[in-house]
Amino acid sequence: MTEQAKRYAVVLFNLGGPDGPEAVRPFLFNLFNDPSILRVPNPFRFFLASLISRRRAKEATKIYEHIGGGSPLLPNTQQQADALKRALDERGLNADIHIAMRYWHPMAMETVTAVQESDPDEVLLVPLYPQYSTTTTASSVRVWHQAVRQVGLTAPTRLLCCYPWQPGFIASMADLIREPYARAAEHGQPRVLFSSHGLPERIVEAGDPYQWQCEQTAAALVEALAIDDLDWVGCYQSQVGPLKWIGPATEDEIVRAARDKRPLVVVPIAFVSEHSETLVELDIEYRELAEEAGAPAYERVPTVDAGSGFIGGLADEIVVLARGDQAVCPADTSRPCPAQHSGCPLKAA
Repeated sequence: MTEQAKRYAVVLFNLGGPDGPEAVRPFLFNLFNDPSILRVPNPFRFFLASLISRRRAKEATKIYEHIGGGSPLLPNTQQQADALKRALDERGLNADIHIAMRYWHPMAMETVTAVQESDPDEVLLVPLYPQYSTTTTASSVRVWHQAVRQVGLTAPTRLLCCYPWQPGFIASMADLIREPYARAAEHGQPRVLFSSHGLPERIVEAGDPYQWQCEQTAAALVEALAIDDLDWVGCYQSQVGPLKWIGPATEDEIVRAARDKRPLVVVPIAFVSEHSETLVELDIEYRELAEEAGAPAYERVPTVDAGSGFIGGLADEIVVLARGDQAVCPADTSRPCPAQHSGCPLKAA
């Protein structure tokens, strides 16, 4: 059967977010009860997840109050799903699009059940994380296969593991950067911060390829922008807890840029849709930090969302995945993760 004749189920993986104040604490519990996040055995992880979610719920609820009381991630992801359906239709791929969130609804069991009912010939797993990590994509894949075994879904499954330098993704991000960069340049030579969500250092040292892939995205954006003497830094946000995290920290780089009298352009390169870490952390908290530190200007570049360039590029990758014969499809076979990144799924395929 050709890929045109087959019926595919494309499953978009994303983090998920609380849809209202009452969902904040259980969302946090699901997050910290994930063995990919809190890497301690049960029953200790369950106890710690309960403790952390209870302690953080009040503060997190206040954060979500800034954006209407809940996360916009699900409606944003649905817009991406709708746009992706149209793009795949244009490419002749017969696919239904499903969403599976990791820590809030719709979660894996709900989505596997829906996929089973649609009776596809093949299932294509597509993370909305451009860079692969054992804490994000791998975690979603793990619970997906657990749900598959419980439901009894037998359709063959393949994974688009990552796309850190996908041309459509990079071109869309570069286009979004140019206007904020020009505004910042009215106040002096801008410093561009390519900001990604952070990870504890020990996770990267254990073989997680995420940091390396974030660096590849940043380098690809620098090349695409082609700005002479571009002043840029790759950095990491959202650091919490006592563990040592990969760096440099976005907060530290904001303060350093302000001290150097550089206007700031902050680019979220590991997020493809708006949510609390862009709308609150970057837009409110980091902006206040930049202003207090004396930065001449602060510009935050939007995420790619359902932009045609990003969605078109993602659709191209999905078509390649559908036509292939591998369980795991690399973003670019000419640039595999270096040998030390044992967490790369291609090494286990």
